[in-house]
Amino acid sequence: MSNILTLDSYRIHHLVAIFSLVYVILKISKLIVKRNEWIRALETFPGPPKHWLFGHVREFKQDGNDMYKVVKWGESYPLAFQMWFGPFVSILNIHHPDYVKTILASTEPKDDLSYRFLIPWIGDGLLVSGGQKWFRHRRLLTPGFHYDVLKPYVKMMADSAKTMLDKWETHSKSDESFELFEHVSLMTLDSIMKCAFKEVTCTFLLFYSHFSGTNSYIKAVYELSDLVNVRFRTFPYHSEWIFQLSPHGYKYRKACNVAHSHTEEIIRNRKEALKDEKELGRIQAKRNLDFLDILLCARDEDQQGLSDEAIRAEVDTFMFEGHDTTASGISWTLYSLACNPEHQQICRDEVISALEGRDTMEWEDLSKIPYTTMCIKESLRLYPPVPGMSRKLTKPMTFFDGRTVPKGCLVGTSIFGIHRNATVWENPNAFDPLRFLPKNSAKRSPHAFVPFSAGPRNCIGQNFAMNEMKVVVAQTLKRYQLTEDPTKKPKMIPRLVLRSLNGIHVKIKPVDLVP
Repeated sequence: MSNILTLDSYRIHHLVAIFSLVYVILKISKLIVKRNEWIRALETFPGPPKHWLFGHVREFKQDGNDMYKVVKWGESYPLAFQMWFGPFVSILNIHHPDYVKTILASTEPKDDLSYRFLIPWIGDGLLVSGGQKWFRHRRLLTPGFHYDVLKPYVKMMADSAKTMLDKWETHSKSDESFELFEHVSLMTLDSIMKCAFKEVTCTFLLFYSHFSGTNSYIKAVYELSDLVNVRFRTFPYHSEWIFQLSPHGYKYRKACNVAHSHTEEIIRNRKEALKDEKELGRIQAKRNLDFLDILLCARDEDQQGLSDEAIRAEVDTFMFEGHDTTASGISWTLYSLACNPEHQQICRDEVISALEGRDTMEWEDLSKIPYTTMCIKESLRLYPPVPGMSRKLTKPMTFFDGRTVPKGCLVGTSIFGIHRNATVWENPNAFDPLRFLPKNSAKRSPHAFVPFSAGPRNCIGQNFAMNEMKVVVAQTLKRYQLTEDPTKKPKMIPRLVLRSLNGIHVKIKPVDLVP
């Protein structure tokens, strides 16, 4: 009997092994067929030579030069070229305004390759949703970014910036440089939490003790941002089950639970407080509206609001997009001005004149610093916070030169490539804020400068971000003179947002002590 059972067991295992092998072979065969289809479909878009197995993956060394490699390839392949990530994933990389205009004028959804890593955290919000859901949410959320809502935020931004600059006094007394991205990132996180829902009290001092005994939600948001970056750059983690079984996957789930429970509690408390006040006008008569008020009171034509899950997704999306990208923009702008002292001084003189003896920015001051604004835009050109984005076509798309790509194609927009395209920008690697004088901007395609994307799916929070960048840059220049550290040049690398492998280092001195 035991021999029979052993024989049956052997046969079962043998059959399982055969079926598994057949399944794998069929799966690979299907991928090969699909790969050949993409090769034929994109044959009018030649690209740099690729490895048969790794594609172009091994070309990216993660050494700080990868961004320039894409620009270099763009010189050889005008308008667009193929990029392969492994043997089966192909992306059409576009880097010219005339091509970008076509894709950004559409409402095609984000790709389902990289953006899915964010969904367990931020849900199916504006960043990743598509179709009618995206249309509805976009329409309901737009009032949350009206200038009447944004106006009171300026004071909160100014307060957060002042706290950060106070902490910098220690560095101003030293001749050593310091890494500023972490400081700025924590400051923008503090600022956006105050703006998103006023109930949260963010004590900035807690950030500087690396969250020792701090608000658990702040810590979770900071950890989630880092873990998404880790997963994106660790290829095996692209597999859902490998990531879920890994230590990083465990930390990610734990941080998600903390963030979600905290956000849900805030939404629940605010709903309770607003249960007798259904109209925004009645709420606004008592206090300034914040982002959460807009979300909770939003109604469509059928008087239907957003679900709790949808509200949480949009709050979490706003938190992620609103602090990390803005921190990148501010950090690279301060670095750009440190490297260009003549432009820094013009900005400082302009800020001092606009503030008229005050130390903090107010709403009315934002329009009084045009040269500083041009310097911010020039830094966003050279160092776009989001260096690239990707869409997945739901239907064939034909570009201005007659070339067509099929449904299902992944189209990547290299914002970094567009902003450094020598056929669009003269001397593209030079810092020249005069490019953004109105007379000079009028000569260029509006799609030559797209740090906040463009078209119907442009960044809904771009005015919020620009306001915060103006506030922080202006108050920093009013107080400190920035100089670069030539021994610690930043090495650019895309990590969801544009970061530096070795940080962004500057030296500072109080303005009133500078000869």
